Amino acid sequence: MNNLGSKILAFVPLLLLAAVVGAAVPKPLDPLRVAPHIFSLEFENERVRVLKQTVRNGENQPLHAHPDRLLVYLQTCGWLEEDDQGNRHMEEFKFGQVVWADAITHGGENANVVQQCQILEIELL
Repeated sequence: MNNLGSKILAFVPLLLLAAVVGAAVPKPLDPLRVAPHIFSLEFENERVRVLKQTVRNGENQPLHAHPDRLLVYLQTCGWLEEDDQGNRHMEEFKFGQVVWADAITHGGENANVVQQCQILEIELL
């Protein structure tokens, strides 16, 4: 094998190690990292990650990001939402209801729930 080939082969294990270490480092806006008091890890593999979110009235959620995901409401949940024009309306979800949610970065607002609400978030990786 020539000298260049030997150098390339010697470099491959370093690239693999960097990929493994890079994959293990949480993203800066990962909900588990920035809000462990709200989100807990329930399951994870190479295709999906399942988080349980507990929303409490008045609790502030730090800025965080989600990929596309399915939301499964573990109880009846309701809260006030405000649209871009400042109009308020009640958002309500029933026990067991499944909702699609596009990727989003959000946070910084206080939760305005009627009662504590628990949601399974099934993130597509």
